[in-house]
Amino acid sequence: MNAEELQQLAAEARDERPQFDYEVNVCMGTGCLSQHSDRVKNALEKEAEISGRKCHVRRTGCMGLCAAGPMVLVEPAETRYGHVHEGDAQEIVASLGGDPVARLDPQLRGYFEGQKHVVLENSGHIDPEKIEEYIARDGYEALVKAVTEMSPGQVIEQIMKSGLRGRGGGGYPTGLKWDTVAKVKGAQKYVICNGDEGDPGAFMDRSVLESDPQRVIEGMAIAAYAIGAAKGYIYVRAEYPLAVQRLTVALQQARRRGLLGSGICETTFNFDIDIRLGAGAFVCGEETALIASIEGKRGTPRPRPPYPAVSGLWGAPTLINNVETFANVAPILRHGGEWFSSMGTARSKGTKVFALTGKIQRTGLVEVPMGMTLRQIIFGIGGGVPDGRKFKAVQTGGPSGGCLPEEHLDLSISYDALISAGSMMGSGGMIVMDDTSCMVSVARFFMEFCMTESCGKCVPCRAGTVQMYELLTRITKGVATHRDLDRLTDLCEVVGATSLCGLGQTAPNPVLSTLRYFRHEYLAHIDEKRCPAGVCEIGTGHPADSAEVTVAGEVHV
Repeated sequence: MNAEELQQLAAEARDERPQFDYEVNVCMGTGCLSQHSDRVKNALEKEAEISGRKCHVRRTGCMGLCAAGPMVLVEPAETRYGHVHEGDAQEIVASLGGDPVARLDPQLRGYFEGQKHVVLENSGHIDPEKIEEYIARDGYEALVKAVTEMSPGQVIEQIMKSGLRGRGGGGYPTGLKWDTVAKVKGAQKYVICNGDEGDPGAFMDRSVLESDPQRVIEGMAIAAYAIGAAKGYIYVRAEYPLAVQRLTVALQQARRRGLLGSGICETTFNFDIDIRLGAGAFVCGEETALIASIEGKRGTPRPRPPYPAVSGLWGAPTLINNVETFANVAPILRHGGEWFSSMGTARSKGTKVFALTGKIQRTGLVEVPMGMTLRQIIFGIGGGVPDGRKFKAVQTGGPSGGCLPEEHLDLSISYDALISAGSMMGSGGMIVMDDTSCMVSVARFFMEFCMTESCGKCVPCRAGTVQMYELLTRITKGVATHRDLDRLTDLCEVVGATSLCGLGQTAPNPVLSTLRYFRHEYLAHIDEKRCPAGVCEIGTGHPADSAEVTVAGEVHV
């Protein structure tokens, strides 16, 4: 497909829209599907047919506000409905062109105010299994421009100008990584998309893959052109069956349109992508463990250097970025690197997608400019803590992150600011906790996760996380001493400094941050034999499971 053919296809897809007076989009991401949004879509289609109105009912991906699912978006009025059921279909169709159905509008507007959609600009607006709808919204324009009008060096230059940093957690400058791989000589190079999203409370990558898979494919193809790769892999966990299904359809459609395969855009550029399924090992989110898994080996990390940029998949130079990073690439090339760098802060450019969960009024997926404060996200977009409870902490960065107290609510979101406060950006998990949460028990929950997910290859992580978990358990039981607390602190330092990969290196973070800001809760357990939150069953011989209830039970949307 050349530039003219792409423009023609986009025009044809856009011309179809005037045939309808209204478009009713139904969220059919995993969250809404679990609440039978497919039945809602079927009911709306039947009512539209009966009414005789020119109304197109469309399946879409995530619309963001998972707490209000199933969600429906009516265009062009941009009316959003939440908690829609089959029985509401007749009333919704009858209201088209008139006043919205008031009882189905649970004041959703506040959730979307302040957000800036770059990665999520198509989510909720296109059918993820129809490439024509993606192309109608400027899809693949950036790829065609790159391979027909730009040199690989010029593509990398725009990514560098944008200031985009890796959205997988490390925050490494994306343009610098691309440039490094491009300069390494090799007959074969690879591009890998890391979709192994394993953090408790995280569903950003899953939602992007379900809602706009072509966007990720286009980003990977542009990256391949920039570094000189001919083969790519999307590594996604098998627990995401809907994402895998939609990716499979998207790849087939891209090949049929000549946007993947040989001679892309009638040039000498060849590139294709395969899917590789992960078995759910958290450690495979680490790039060397992910590479081993793709190669058919046990997913364990290896020492670096050499880095994957030099010797990665099957010993070849390999570029690895996560889903959200690749999803930013096409709009950067369409609008220019300066456009992207105009958003955000001095060292953290663009926007960031977060999975907002936990003790919060409005859970869901948000995309905000870097620099927005935690208070604006939690109390503005998220609506604050429910049931009249008091905010206690927010945990960012998953098991690798930290818990920040109320005094940090006015902290501006950026890579450096979060690290300085004792947390990290991570891939974008954001779990809110209220005053019913015991911070010792929360630290124990995340340590148990890291202990369980450790691959066992290095002693500090394999043994250290077990020792830290046992010490935290002693504290929650009320049988620990100050010496135990000192041992816990020492172990955090040793495990963080000597572990082989990021899992062990960051496993102490939830403990360190809760010791930093909530040390009084640790001391209450040790000195007063009581849990300030009333969570730990001190004196019963085993801790309560409330950490699992208040954290894990709230995050899977």
